[in-house]
Amino acid sequence: MTTPTPTPVRPLLTDIEARVLGTLMEKARTVPDSYPLSLNSLTLGCNQKTSRDPLMELGESQVASAVASLREQGLVHETTGGRTTKFTHNFQRGVGVYEQAAVLLGMLMLRGPQTAGELRLNTERWYKFADISSVEGFLEELLERSEEKGGPLVVKLPRLAGTREQRWAHLLCGEVDVQALESGRVSHGASGNNERIERLEREVAELRSIVHKLCGELGISADAAADTPN
Repeated sequence: MTTPTPTPVRPLLTDIEARVLGTLMEKARTVPDSYPLSLNSLTLGCNQKTSRDPLMELGESQVASAVASLREQGLVHETTGGRTTKFTHNFQRGVGVYEQAAVLLGMLMLRGPQTAGELRLNTERWYKFADISSVEGFLEELLERSEEKGGPLVVKLPRLAGTREQRWAHLLCGEVDVQALESGRVSHGASGNNERIERLEREVAELRSIVHKLCGELGISADAAADTPN
């Protein structure tokens, strides 16, 4: 008797589950020699400071809880053998999408909303898309996914003021709160500007200190040096 193929569904993940799943998908492609991942390696991958948005500080217990939930949903498998338990993802088969679509969803889970151009660039180590139009084609398929297959897996966000391209977001954690997303983006931008200003102020202070030191060694006043014409 032939076992029926399970009907694809749209999982409803927590933010931590999405980070765990995205990290497993990433490491399977970028560091295959270190894959499957132990709980410790998986936690480090979830918390890394590059290629992640938002940044997270998860404990092993939080990651273990997320892994247990993902295993129940058939999206993560535990591997046996050796003294350390390790984990692999089953995203593509569990959700019922093509490889290219799985790659795009994995990147959206790890780095948040992105344009098609950003997705093509950021997924280069995972899969080499021929051009931006091919990325857009798979995104459109995910957007138009029928209810029989679980419904849409991505949404196209409203265009931001001063930008030409629209960004895409995944729906694996439920509907996207666009307003909260944009306010967080503004807050992040303001924080980044403050950090740049503080860095520049530190650099200016260091340069002033160097100038004063050099003037002292030369036996001249720093103020007099500043007034000296070129």
